[in-house]
Amino acid sequence: METPKSSTCSSPIVKQPTLTPKAIIYQKYANKASYKIEEILGQSSQNGCPGLAVSQKGPSLFRCHLELPDFSIVSQPCKKKKEAEQLAALMALQKLGIDSLQSSLTEPDAAEELLSRLSFIFSSESSLHPLSSHLKAVSYREGELSGSIPVSVLSACDAKLGNLCRSLDARIESNPFLSIPLILRAAVRLSELLVVSEEDLWIRRRNPYPSNAMPELANQQSDVTNGPLTEAVYIPFSLNKDVRTIGMNLSFKGYYLDVIAKELGVLNASKVLISRTIGKASSESRLYFSALETRNFNSKLELYNAEESDSDRSFNIYASYLLGQPVYGNAILASVAYTWRGAELFNEDVSLRSYFRMLVARMPDGLFKLSREALFVADLPRLFTTKTNWRGSLPRDLLCAFCRQHRLSEPVFNVVCNSDQDLPGPCKSLANEKSIMGFTSKPGGDVATFIPNQNEVQSFSCEIKVFSKNRNLILESSPVDNFMKQGDAVQNASLKVLSFLNLYFKQPCISLEELSLLGVKCNINCHSTCFLKEFSLCQVMHKVQQQSHLLRGHKLNLNHVNPYNGLISVENKQLSIQGTACGSLPSNGYLVSISYSVFLVSEGKKKQEILEKSDEFEFEIGSGAVISCIETAILQMTAGQSVCFYMGMPQSEVVLAASMNSEKVLSLLSSTPCCLEFSITLLRLTEPFEDRMEQALFSPPLSKQRVEFALQCIKEFSATSLIDFGCGSGSLLESLVDTPSSLENIVGIDISQKGLIRAAKVLNTKLEKLEAVMPRSMIKLAVLYEGSITAFDSRLSGYDIGTCLEVIEHMEEDQACLFGDIALGLFCPRVLVVSTPNYEYNVILQKSNLANQEEDPDDKEPLLCKFRNHDHKFEWTREQFNHWASGLALKYNYSVEFDGVGGIQGVEPGFASQIAVFKRNQQDPLRDSGLSAETENQYKTLWKWDASVS
Repeated sequence: METPKSSTCSSPIVKQPTLTPKAIIYQKYANKASYKIEEILGQSSQNGCPGLAVSQKGPSLFRCHLELPDFSIVSQPCKKKKEAEQLAALMALQKLGIDSLQSSLTEPDAAEELLSRLSFIFSSESSLHPLSSHLKAVSYREGELSGSIPVSVLSACDAKLGNLCRSLDARIESNPFLSIPLILRAAVRLSELLVVSEEDLWIRRRNPYPSNAMPELANQQSDVTNGPLTEAVYIPFSLNKDVRTIGMNLSFKGYYLDVIAKELGVLNASKVLISRTIGKASSESRLYFSALETRNFNSKLELYNAEESDSDRSFNIYASYLLGQPVYGNAILASVAYTWRGAELFNEDVSLRSYFRMLVARMPDGLFKLSREALFVADLPRLFTTKTNWRGSLPRDLLCAFCRQHRLSEPVFNVVCNSDQDLPGPCKSLANEKSIMGFTSKPGGDVATFIPNQNEVQSFSCEIKVFSKNRNLILESSPVDNFMKQGDAVQNASLKVLSFLNLYFKQPCISLEELSLLGVKCNINCHSTCFLKEFSLCQVMHKVQQQSHLLRGHKLNLNHVNPYNGLISVENKQLSIQGTACGSLPSNGYLVSISYSVFLVSEGKKKQEILEKSDEFEFEIGSGAVISCIETAILQMTAGQSVCFYMGMPQSEVVLAASMNSEKVLSLLSSTPCCLEFSITLLRLTEPFEDRMEQALFSPPLSKQRVEFALQCIKEFSATSLIDFGCGSGSLLESLVDTPSSLENIVGIDISQKGLIRAAKVLNTKLEKLEAVMPRSMIKLAVLYEGSITAFDSRLSGYDIGTCLEVIEHMEEDQACLFGDIALGLFCPRVLVVSTPNYEYNVILQKSNLANQEEDPDDKEPLLCKFRNHDHKFEWTREQFNHWASGLALKYNYSVEFDGVGGIQGVEPGFASQIAVFKRNQQDPLRDSGLSAETENQYKTLWKWDASVS
């Protein structure tokens, strides 16, 4: 795919649309081309396990048989039916000697095809086309309009006309209404067949249909039975009027567009413009609004111009934002259309709730919330861990849906395969660099990759490019992180782009420089001028909402700077948790299941309205898949416990998108201050796979064995002070409080405030109970600090013992090396105990049944030894770990001994967790003068317990 060389958009790159092979075949053979799909059942497989008694069915493939008048083609097997059809068409074109890449219609050919299509639509030979029911219906119009069909109907409802018009003017891709003048001019050339009113925007057949054609049309006629009014949403352009629902009576023998025209206050249906469909692909929801004068089709209906909209008071910002292109005058959102081959009028009610959900769906996080049916609880996750733990639409699907919502081209995914022949496993080397072997790209939202050597150890990264419909490059995400699976690389890259877009939608009025800085922060190369042009309507919407503080109708707060700006801080509030605490508290990596209800509550709790509820909602702790206050509450609960708390109001469109009774909620919001009430019950906890594996395969579990190892070191060296680097939620510190030892002063350091808050509550409870039972307990001081273990704080220098258990593998390798320098070169404890997984042991762990059960059934990539946790940035072999530890010991005058837990010394492949015990060789530590050591307080004291003042 060719990438534009410049990021400027002063002269858009306009390209003729490239037809697919199947479309080219249709141009040549029309209905004479016949496609038949054959399903090929996948061969039985034993999944690499010889002797397996039960064979398993492989994935199905599809083969296409294409029958043409002169010959037939059979495609190769493909994973998807559509791919098989396109492949068969491509093979047919190759046999015909036609280059599919050079087969777009020329302008003269497209103009002739447009004339031919109009002649076919109004001919008496056939009525089997998308407009046949419209032609029947307009025959019932009265007076001069009898038989006249609005040009906007031809433009909106016949896809072939639309494609031909795009071949003549590529700007129609962004603004379909520019096809109306083209259709009118073509109809004028057919003066013997058609009568055209360029002023009133209608076309009709010059002569009545012959008598032998009328019965065919008459057979399609059927009276619409009486029924209830069809509900639609009326969107006024005036900022002083409310969005409201209206009822339209379509149960009569006439033309439905005349009814819509009457509601809009225009003379007749010919003065109504019809938008493209909005929302789901299967939806018939469209915007209907007043047509401008014909002479203005080439001016006001051009791409959006901010200055023009400010000066034109008829500009409808709400309808424009919903459609993604300029709309002028009042508009109606309705779902009504004729069935393709029949005369029946299909219609669905469009409620205020539907309208607001469409607004929410235009935002990146809104798409995810809607996919989870959890507008108040769910949030766009910060990271993609595993497909097994992900809930809702996948990031790649969300990104493709976002591009379709905003009329952008499908994103292009380029997968880079990195290979390292020197490593025994997929772990990063301390010395070797990854080599990029090459990649290919594929448009249309498909993923393409090139793997040079299947026998080499591989990791994957993914680059994403997003283009406008006119093929201007908007943004590109360069590959940074590597993953062991191609799918994980694509999903994480997609999530990174979505997160960037989400940040922009929270502050859409930022400058070009600020947008570029935001892109740098997210590792996104944003082509700012093109980007801001594509999302200019978001900026206008933001400005309008800033000027309006009323909570009526469509005047809603779309500013996402602070989604819950009235939030009551759950983090710093003692929650009233109901139920007996039993079992373990959740922490990062746990899969939790909750039930919840969300109520809209008026001031004084006099009135409340249910907004949202779920009997079972699952998410992974630490992934950011729910709003932070809910995760904070869950971290303080055990299974079976419940909590109730209140929060300030989110954006009003979210409230109205969730409510089943929008009118009642609007009335409540406009009459009194309101807040949200959350009622949550924790149903169950599922431990991370690594923890479950350890518990199943080791007794006691590896986590407890590591704690026991640390306790033995404390006893051996008679340590009185301890620092736990990367203490997390305090599992080691909790064990130290429960176990009598020589320790008097214990300190925990971690970067996660949530984990530290949990640790503080557990330690505080245990220490208070211990003091009541044993007033002379050895523990005199306990402190928890928030900060990075790669930063130095002089208050913690020279402790007796330091521990860092299963922490460094969660850091990038360079940061792990920096920690080693900081710990031994500046903190200088007498003893430092560091543990990390032994990568070589993974081959044993992943042969277990439990490990196999964790595999994604849809993942067909060859299985190498995986990391034990999705958050591990690396896992070292024994040789690599020894190299790292020995180098540190030599550099800072420490001795080092190697040990481990979960295995037998001297028996391959060693211990499951490998441990290095560093011992300082002299009384005065050898400090590293080359390290930056700011001795001021680098850590924030989050919690402190002092026995002397308690």
